[in-house]
Amino acid sequence: MLNMPLGGIKVLDLTRLLPGPFCSLLLADFGAEVIKIEQPGQGDYIRWYPPLVKDTSGIFLLLNRNKKSLTLNLRTEKGREIFYRLAQEADVILEGFRPGVAKKLGIDYETVQEINPRVVYCSVSGYGQDGPYADRPGHDINYIGYAGVLGITGRARGTPVVPGVQIADIGGGALMAAIGVLLALMARRHTGKGQFVDIAMLDGVISWLPTIAGGFFVDGAVPGLGETRLAGRYACYEVYQTKDGGFISLGALEPHFWEKLCRYLNKEEYIKWQFVDEKQEELRAFLREQFLLRDRDEWVAIFQRIDTCGGPVYNLAEVFGDPHVLHRQMVFEMEHPRLGKIKQLGFPIKLSATPARARQVPPDLGEHTEEILTKLGYSKEELAALRREGII
Repeated sequence: MLNMPLGGIKVLDLTRLLPGPFCSLLLADFGAEVIKIEQPGQGDYIRWYPPLVKDTSGIFLLLNRNKKSLTLNLRTEKGREIFYRLAQEADVILEGFRPGVAKKLGIDYETVQEINPRVVYCSVSGYGQDGPYADRPGHDINYIGYAGVLGITGRARGTPVVPGVQIADIGGGALMAAIGVLLALMARRHTGKGQFVDIAMLDGVISWLPTIAGGFFVDGAVPGLGETRLAGRYACYEVYQTKDGGFISLGALEPHFWEKLCRYLNKEEYIKWQFVDEKQEELRAFLREQFLLRDRDEWVAIFQRIDTCGGPVYNLAEVFGDPHVLHRQMVFEMEHPRLGKIKQLGFPIKLSATPARARQVPPDLGEHTEEILTKLGYSKEELAALRREGII
């Protein structure tokens, strides 16, 4: 693993569910040794979330390859002692508790940095470690609501529509956490010291607003549902139904792409109306009528032929059967010794010299506990006693 970008980096991952595990997955895929610390008997809740492959969640299997699992009861003194010994050798600690919980457990940054001043300690929470909302519970839908994203997602004169994927959890939380950890590791190369990385999912989502906030900061206009440039305002950037009941995505945003479509449809007079607000309903009505004349895949072929931005609206079966998706290896299989062949999402970051690797299947609960603690110097007798006491 030393020839991988994060080879030699050890991560203690205290997180569960989606944001933290997605972050540690990115680190693990590029060579970090990620030790997933889980509560004995229960583990990461998402292990048991249906549908299951035998006894393990399909979601868990996609989030936890290349990781080791160690069970540890952090509410006990002996459990904390083990954690401190692990923390002495760790480069990164990742936690997703609500603010204050890590301190109550005695595993907070202030405590750990006394043990290991070089550690990068990343906390992922909904609203951050300070501020009026810091102690509030929340989920993805709440964070995108506060960030204004939910308020502009939906049809004009309709109601907000919940996105089909977790924007705050992944985009605002996991990705920002991964970047924060990597930046802190780079800073450590210069300073020799670690630092605290405070990731708020709300902060992360707000940072996704440049195309929306850019206009608001200039003219103060507050867009409503379906009123933003890329979310329903213009007919050239829209979803349309086709003859066979399918849907196509039209993205003819640049004038030359719009012009090609208008010329194909013999409506050259529409070229100059692309961004004229008063003409959008007329344009939209015409395009709805036109797209209902052919099947979805016919239109996709036409878009390719005239070289404009358009494509199909796929279901998941179509996504993972698409030749381009397969060529880019965004789905592959691993052989799990207990569960058989399991499908995995591919690596979105392609490095030419030091690529990501699928080195290890997702771990069973506590699968590596004995291996990890033996390396710390615990004897078989001590491990047996720790199990009897419910520490591991």
